[in-house]
Amino acid sequence: MATPMDEGGVVAYGALRDYAERMAAAPVGGVAVWAHTGRGLYLPAEDRRRVLAVWREAVAGPVVAGVGVPRGEGAVRVDGAGAVAATVEMAVRAADGGADAVMVYPVAAFAGDEDAAVALHERVAAESGLPVVGFLLHGEAGGYPYPPGLVERLTGLPGTVGVKLATLDRAMACQDAIAAARRSGALAITGEDRMFGPSLMWGADSALVGIAAARVGLTAAVLDAWRAGDMARFVRTSGRLDRFARVTFTAPMEGYVRRMLWAAVWEGLIPEEAAHDPYGPPPAPGERAAVVECLEELAREED
Repeated sequence: MATPMDEGGVVAYGALRDYAERMAAAPVGGVAVWAHTGRGLYLPAEDRRRVLAVWREAVAGPVVAGVGVPRGEGAVRVDGAGAVAATVEMAVRAADGGADAVMVYPVAAFAGDEDAAVALHERVAAESGLPVVGFLLHGEAGGYPYPPGLVERLTGLPGTVGVKLATLDRAMACQDAIAAARRSGALAITGEDRMFGPSLMWGADSALVGIAAARVGLTAAVLDAWRAGDMARFVRTSGRLDRFARVTFTAPMEGYVRRMLWAAVWEGLIPEEAAHDPYGPPPAPGERAAVVECLEELAREED
């Protein structure tokens, strides 16, 4: 889920409550907070607490909280041990706030050190007491590519229930990671906004995607069609979702958060004054018009 903010980057709690109530009524099994789409690592600790409280009150299903090293104002550079401590502390706070599971952001400093990544997930599970979801996050968003062997080790841990895949556009890496997770009997959770339909065909079990921060109905329709084995509907809905993804999940990639907020405004989920993202790049001329044009075309087709 996104986090509505005003022009100064202050969380718009009134808009957030309305957004949470509307999304809770949508066809979702649960929500993810403090994730990349919600700018969780940039939020101050008190805002994270309040954001989680809003979603916990609104949603009956599972609430998954992203946990990692804070990046916002006042954040300090940390070494490997400091990254572990910061991640564990955030996980404990998530548990205290009523989260049902935590999703562990990758620590880029651990790239090439599989033992350190495994130890991080073990400590998070042990100290938070919550089920853990691994997070294979592409480098453009601050992560690094977990090799299949690491995915298999992480998903084989007793406290880990699955792994979210966000490789961005790396089809082979996505396929290999799904296969590795399935070998461990864990959930392969697609976060592939630009390869959503294909990732289901490659074996993903479920979805946790930023593109559902606004287009939740269409996203759920793709997943439902796949599970029902309705290939004609799957191809049709997947193609429509792909068209929307092309205008939102595109370079510069960090701009996708603002684009999804624009979509949420168009859908009436949040007000215009709460559709700001101070952590992304400035929008290019015509960027919003392209998002709105796509939404309007999709709406006409629905009619």
